[in-house]
Amino acid sequence: MGRPKGWGSDQTGRPVMRSPGRPPVGRREHRQRFWAAIAQGLGSDAAGIEAGVSPAVGVRWFREGGGMPTVTMAPLPGRYLSFAEREEIALLRATGCGAREIARQLGRSPSTISRELRRNAATRSGRLDYRASTAQWHADLRARRPKPAKLAINADLRRYVQDRLSGTVKRPDGSVVGGPEVPWVGRRHGRRKDRRWGQAWSPEQISHRLRLDFPDDASMRVSHEAI
Repeated sequence: MGRPKGWGSDQTGRPVMRSPGRPPVGRREHRQRFWAAIAQGLGSDAAGIEAGVSPAVGVRWFREGGGMPTVTMAPLPGRYLSFAEREEIALLRATGCGAREIARQLGRSPSTISRELRRNAATRSGRLDYRASTAQWHADLRARRPKPAKLAINADLRRYVQDRLSGTVKRPDGSVVGGPEVPWVGRRHGRRKDRRWGQAWSPEQISHRLRLDFPDDASMRVSHEAI
């Protein structure tokens, strides 16, 4: 069977992503309701039903946590969409509602809904379809910690930073670019001109220079704190 019309990035502007697979059992709000029910004295199976999952899932959650909550009981910050809100967005979107109408009904800003529909859409079919489970999967992936360091995954950026930290920057013709001038202050333990790192660029200089050397490449950006 051939691919459907519009397959790929022709319509979405993004490459086709792999399927998120089977959604996990129980979102954060379900687990919070489960542990709140446990705190009220319900058994694990009854607490599972109260949270909206099967009794077997409730027993497993209780066993995995050793009787202690495995999620924070603090509510989600207001700026984050919950899975229930994403289900509402999917239902309203299916009825033909636009971003502004969805925002009005959910009490959210139109920019939040517009960004949600754009960033967390399902693109496997080659279209920007919105499904709550897929949108939550995208959001969970983006929120994972720790995230890989930018200098670890971007080889060009890492090479650029390393060259300037070492003070051995070269032009395309092979000639060496001199580093910043480091004045001799006469202190016993101060910087020495004859030390190689004395000619190196500072993290602040490297961070600001990236914007000048790569004005149109957003991937070539890194803060001086990261350096």
